[in-house]
Amino acid sequence: MNRNQIKILAHRGASGYAPENTMPSFQKAVDLGADGIELDIQMTKDGEIVVMHDETVDRTTDGSGWVKDFTLEEIKQLNANYQNRTDPWSGSKEQGSIIFPEYEFVDVPTMREVFELIEPTGLTIDIELKTGIVFYPIEEKILEMAKEFEMEDRVLYSSFNHASIMKLKELNPSIYAGFLYMDGTLNMPEYARTHGVEALHPALYNLQYPGFIEECKANAIDINVWTVNSNEHLQMCKQAGVHSVITNYPDLARAVLYGEENEYE
Repeated sequence: MNRNQIKILAHRGASGYAPENTMPSFQKAVDLGADGIELDIQMTKDGEIVVMHDETVDRTTDGSGWVKDFTLEEIKQLNANYQNRTDPWSGSKEQGSIIFPEYEFVDVPTMREVFELIEPTGLTIDIELKTGIVFYPIEEKILEMAKEFEMEDRVLYSSFNHASIMKLKELNPSIYAGFLYMDGTLNMPEYARTHGVEALHPALYNLQYPGFIEECKANAIDINVWTVNSNEHLQMCKQAGVHSVITNYPDLARAVLYGEENEYE
């Protein structure tokens, strides 16, 4: 199989090897030969775009609270090389610890810092807009930043909030965008086509539904699937002929999809 047939996007960076959604994780993805990185964006109290998966800082830093309630200066004081656990029943937060000792303190990156890192590499960026819980006015800001860095043709946009994707499309119809989802009750390939997006970003298990792959191909919809971290699941994606895999381990993905030796970790 031609290696360009399936793209490898590093999920929150190479998050199997470095703290998720941090500069070390993104640099590791570059070093491991990923075709691009996947990340999540939120907005601070003072309107800065930062990279973080959750709407709160509780799980992945040594702090507590909503991202939207921090200024950039405040959120930069937090250590993003941290893992906490919140009890699902009581909501209480258990004391966490540094998860990658070799990195010690790692701050929360801004989207601008990520663009500065990735722009000279030629990699793409899959930007997930986290607008499902907090309705940040973020769409226009991120489009403007991609334009500033002249990376409009190297960015793909995704979100579980499909209204956010449609707003992006209204602002710039030429962008590449996809709908994220866990399990669709609709005919998702047809839904994507009729809404004018280029891709679906389904959870991995959706590939097993009868006719799904064929329907995507019939509707000219790319499949960018998450999160693909095992040899078995990478092989499944290879057989299905997906457009991209989103993985914590880009080196493993290269080994399975491209037949390369895993020489990194």
